Amino acid sequence: MSKHDDLSAPQTGRLERFLAFTALALAAVSVICFFSIIIGTAVGMDQSAFGHGIWPVIAALPLFGLPIAFLMIITLLVLSWARRGRAGSGS
Repeated sequence: MSKHDDLSAPQTGRLERFLAFTALALAAVSVICFFSIIIGTAVGMDQSAFGHGIWPVIAALPLFGLPIAFLMIITLLVLSWARRGRAGSGS
C-alpha cells in the first residue's frame, strides 16, 4: 500500500486556519448566546432583566458575531479559490 503525498498541492496557510477556527468559534458562541436568550425568556425573564449584568453582551454577540463569522467564511472561500487557481495555473 503506497502513501499518497502530493507535494505539488499548496498547503493551507496560517491565515486560512485562523479564519476557519475563528469563524467557527464566533458562530458557535453566537448560537449559544442566541439559545441562552431563548431559554432566559422561556424561564420568565422580562425585557428589563436582560439589561443588567452580562445580558447586554450576550444579546449583542449574535447581532455582530454571526455577520462577522459569515464574512470570515466568505473571505476564507475567496482565499481558497485563489490558492487553488494559482496551483492550477502552475505559477
